[in-house]
Amino acid sequence: MPDTTEMAVQQKFLLINPNTSEATTLKLYENLLPLLPVGCGLDVRTVSKGAPYIACEASHAVAASALLETWADYLSEQNAPDGVLIGCFGDPGLFALRESSACKVTGLAEASFMEASERGSFAIVTGGLRWKPMLQRLAMTLGFGEALLHIETVTPTGAMLQADTAMAIECLTQACQAASLPGVRSIILGGAGLAGLASLIQPHVELPLIDSAQAGLRVLIKGEAPQPIRSANGFVARLNHLSPAMLRLAD
Repeated sequence: MPDTTEMAVQQKFLLINPNTSEATTLKLYENLLPLLPVGCGLDVRTVSKGAPYIACEASHAVAASALLETWADYLSEQNAPDGVLIGCFGDPGLFALRESSACKVTGLAEASFMEASERGSFAIVTGGLRWKPMLQRLAMTLGFGEALLHIETVTPTGAMLQADTAMAIECLTQACQAASLPGVRSIILGGAGLAGLASLIQPHVELPLIDSAQAGLRVLIKGEAPQPIRSANGFVARLNHLSPAMLRLAD
């Protein structure tokens, strides 16, 4: 996965995977690369601490901190990107990174909520039973609580679904059919490990399916992510016992 710093690009985005799985990072990169317009590049980074695949409140909380550290490390090595995509459907660290960044920031969940709400009310299908209350809270916080009509979770986690495509297609197809309730206009297939599966499941589901990873990149490319609130990268509060890269942002 080459950095776009090696290429001549007019616009550069950064994908940070807050899961520690390099396989998930590669899956995201391979699915997003074909969407990049000419002159647009994509750098990728994987956090170095936390869960291989986020599936609970604790791993989500750790991922937010790891995300900020990865962001700081990137800025110590590279020029700032034009936008950042958080490669997890729970958007860990979204508000903290947005507060600390001079560029646009979005996550897989926020971006797919934005796309889905353009059609009206929507449902979510994702892997891991613990995600339902977490996503309900996130949708309310982001202002999509009323538009979100249903969340259908399946027992296998995103990591399990990523590891077995045939099982994932069968399991998620059934879940999408169950989520096709009255009033639902589209279904988000949410999760980094589910990237690329929407097109495989769509022939078996009547309602439009939204790939959360692809939605995330589309929102950045189209400039639809919320405007940054800062003119320079950095933390607004004094933070102690940080890594050297984090301390530079705290100055």
